[in-house]
Amino acid sequence: MIVLASASPRRRELLGGLVKDFCVDVSGADEHARHKAPWRVVRELASAKCDAVAARHPDDIVIAADTVVCLGRDILGKPEDEGDAKRMLRALSGKRHTVFTGVCVNVRGKKIVYHEKSHVWFCDLDDKFLDDYVASGSPMDKAGAYGIQDKGTVRRYDGEYANIVGLPLRRLEQILREADERSRIGN
Repeated sequence: MIVLASASPRRRELLGGLVKDFCVDVSGADEHARHKAPWRVVRELASAKCDAVAARHPDDIVIAADTVVCLGRDILGKPEDEGDAKRMLRALSGKRHTVFTGVCVNVRGKKIVYHEKSHVWFCDLDDKFLDDYVASGSPMDKAGAYGIQDKGTVRRYDGEYANIVGLPLRRLEQILREADERSRIGN
């Protein structure tokens, strides 16, 4: 069985495009990282989420992820409230930033941890757009207070689209394929 350790509907949708059968078990793990470097933060948090769920599903494949948006040296997580969302979006407006997603896959006790990085160029956002977008509620559960799938925020990007959404799939697909092959031959 494959278990996704995430409450994110976007991660569920992405994983659903890769595998047919999986269940969701939200980790409830602490999301405060010891590290400061964004790539370390996402790897640490993905690993903590994966460990929490793998303890409840020791014979299954557990997948966990964590995403942050970085503007310069500032790490932008999920906004605390509407004012915080507007602050983040104003800071991102018209600028390039970096999205890091860390993934941890526990294949019956063997952990594989990796991260992906993408660059995103934001549109210039005016106050009317910010007010309407934040009022829609869409930014409130997303790192950096936006979703690349939402119209009007992103001008262009460089890197894997699924990474910016929150679950890079290229390497994950390879890991799951290898796990499936090993299970068929009994390794």
